[in-house]
Amino acid sequence: MTDAEPDKETLRALADEGNQTALDRLADLADTENNVDELSELLDEGSEHAGHLLTLRAVKDKDLRELQRLSDAGSEEAGAELERLLTNDAKS
Repeated sequence: MTDAEPDKETLRALADEGNQTALDRLADLADTENNVDELSELLDEGSEHAGHLLTLRAVKDKDLRELQRLSDAGSEEAGAELERLLTNDAKS
């Protein structure tokens, strides 16, 4: 068995065939490359992992609008983080 990393093209082909792990790996690559547009596209394709990575970025940046967008796109985590940040801001 070899430890060769699959290339992005192979991961894309597998993801297009419905392989969730390949979709998650593409999200990890996009995150590493700091490619937010690609992460957003992967979220649109149904990658919960991409949504998680985008949520982490939005929380770090305290980007409430992005969290709302992610929540509207179906990310429960983003919705919860948005509520948490809004509640914490109200208590300050």
